[in-house]
Amino acid sequence: MVSFPSISIHQQFAQLGIDADHATLEQKQPKATYEMKRVPPKLQIESPRGDLQIDQSKAWDALNRGGHLETMNRIYSEAKNVALQGIARIVEQGNRLGNIAAGGNPIADNAQQLFFERFEFNFVGPAAYDNVDIHYTAKKPRIEVTDGLVEVNVQVNRPELNVSRGKLDIYMLQYPKVEITPPQIDLKI
Repeated sequence: MVSFPSISIHQQFAQLGIDADHATLEQKQPKATYEMKRVPPKLQIESPRGDLQIDQSKAWDALNRGGHLETMNRIYSEAKNVALQGIARIVEQGNRLGNIAAGGNPIADNAQQLFFERFEFNFVGPAAYDNVDIHYTAKKPRIEVTDGLVEVNVQVNRPELNVSRGKLDIYMLQYPKVEITPPQIDLKI
């Protein structure tokens, strides 16, 4: 048997090396600046006092404590009646003294009548339950409202970004090669 020489071929593949570091991203988002100012509402109420008018002049007049002018006017208006009553009394006393035939003691009777007799002289006002007049006038309150408000001031802060670049290195770990080994030839034949 004859053997034929064979060629030996060895192949080595290429190998790539990759060194990669990832990029980093740092992100910070500061909170928004928020300011709020509240102005409270104002309520102002002014309540003026009402007017109270009390008229007691009729009551004081009925108690003989009224005004001087009213008393003098009453005395003036009653003076005519008082004078007529006095004249009537004098006439009656004179008639008694003139009637001697009637008997009795007319001088003593006249004195007794004069002592116990009272004539009506009304110079005070009438007494009544409603002599005091009360009148009250209420006044409306003044209400003033000033609206309150809320002032809001918002300022958005930008995000803070910090980027670190990554790296990418590609290199040859092993180059490709092909080895061809020829057969050994036996030259002795």
